[in-house]
Amino acid sequence: MENARSPLYAAIDLGSNSFHMLVVREVQGSVQTLAKIKRKVRLASGLDSNLNLSDEAMQRGWDCLSLFAERLQDIPSDNIRIVATAALRSAKNADVFIKHANQILGNSINVITGEEEACTIYQGVAHTSGGKGKRLVVDIGGASTEVIIGEGFDAAALTSLDMGCVTWLEKHFKDRSLTEKSFDSAIEGAKAVLSPIVKRYRELGWDVCVGASGTVQALQEIMVAQGMDETITLAKLHRLRKQAIGFGQVEELDIDGLTLERALVFPSGLSILIAIFEDLGIESMTLAGGALREGLVYGMMDTMSEQDIRKRTIQSIQSRYQLDDIHADNVAKTTQSLLQQCGEGWIAEPVAPVMLDAAAKLHEIGMSIGFKKDGEHAAYLLDSLDLPGFTRAQKKLLAEMLRHYREQLVPIAPQSAISPNSANRLLRLLRIAVLLCHRRDSKAIPIVTLKANGDSLELTMPDNWLNANVLMATELTLEAERQSDNHWPLTIA
Repeated sequence: MENARSPLYAAIDLGSNSFHMLVVREVQGSVQTLAKIKRKVRLASGLDSNLNLSDEAMQRGWDCLSLFAERLQDIPSDNIRIVATAALRSAKNADVFIKHANQILGNSINVITGEEEACTIYQGVAHTSGGKGKRLVVDIGGASTEVIIGEGFDAAALTSLDMGCVTWLEKHFKDRSLTEKSFDSAIEGAKAVLSPIVKRYRELGWDVCVGASGTVQALQEIMVAQGMDETITLAKLHRLRKQAIGFGQVEELDIDGLTLERALVFPSGLSILIAIFEDLGIESMTLAGGALREGLVYGMMDTMSEQDIRKRTIQSIQSRYQLDDIHADNVAKTTQSLLQQCGEGWIAEPVAPVMLDAAAKLHEIGMSIGFKKDGEHAAYLLDSLDLPGFTRAQKKLLAEMLRHYREQLVPIAPQSAISPNSANRLLRLLRIAVLLCHRRDSKAIPIVTLKANGDSLELTMPDNWLNANVLMATELTLEAERQSDNHWPLTIA
């Protein structure tokens, strides 16, 4: 009997700078990416002063869509969404391009409004990025920039601005020179476009800020390549601006971490983001897990419930790797109890309990490959898997926690999700909880008391419990020695 296969879905984004196609399927309540195809078409650069697309630009687009069409042959039409954005919104001869493009694809292209684009981008971010509270979303495209404020899956403010990294390149870096003057011109120009929305957005406010798509991703990759953490700040943006000016010409750009395909539009995208940071007063920004294409995909999947993104990710992985979720929940509850007993200020970062919970619920994933070296297997899987709701730095933290969750104890490798001290404290609690739950029976978990005084921990067991559980007593004694060897005193009483 042939196994039932989950259907395929495809989302195509005819952007002003690049054309993208995303092919996915739903697996155990989560989205699995099967293919990503991207081509630099730079449609917006083919717009003349009368807003007509050149024949050359249209041909580049049609050639790209011919590649996409081959991949669409085996996907039901109801599972395909194709949208066009700013360049085709503004092109006066867009109908010429679209008519032939529809014939190539065998499916209709929908030219969406700026507000529809912003709304879909927000849904893509909401379905792939964790965190609570209001979020500010910024997506710098080729010819438009979307700025959104929302909470959960609901957007409160949607704006699409007529500026992008391709159009700003032609307008402010036309001679390809990188000078203080050209950057100032691009930044001030962006602020002029932003000015009508600044007051409203500042009044609405937000708790976290995320950036979506290529420009922000490219900036983050540069920062990581240069030894910085993944959080984007205004100081880091100005540092990159200074680096760019030092090369003099766009064609000479050779910044560590900057790919060749992004180099041409890097200065213009950077200028727009600096303007947004300065005018909206953004303190920091991280990279979203998805944007327009992901919003299109999730919009087609009616079975994808609007629950907590991180929870959905964890449950999907548990199901996919056949983890013992009941045991994992027991370990997770034990870690949270231990953390609460350590006091409110013992670990400062608000995201720490979430990281500890995720690590506990996935701690046995390495055993799906093998018991021996399961920590190494777990770290590899966590580092390699898509984890909607978790940032790149948070993925690295989880991987490092699971690398050392039992037996040999090694401090957490450098990461930027939380402080090194907090990361090591989470690891210590995870290791203790795994030992306390080793019988895999909630009724057999002892009720313990944990007191924290700085890095010193005192774990008090029930009366006579250690005498009645010799194996557990031995394991806890060994763990106390391992933690103390790392200058983290642990006393078992």
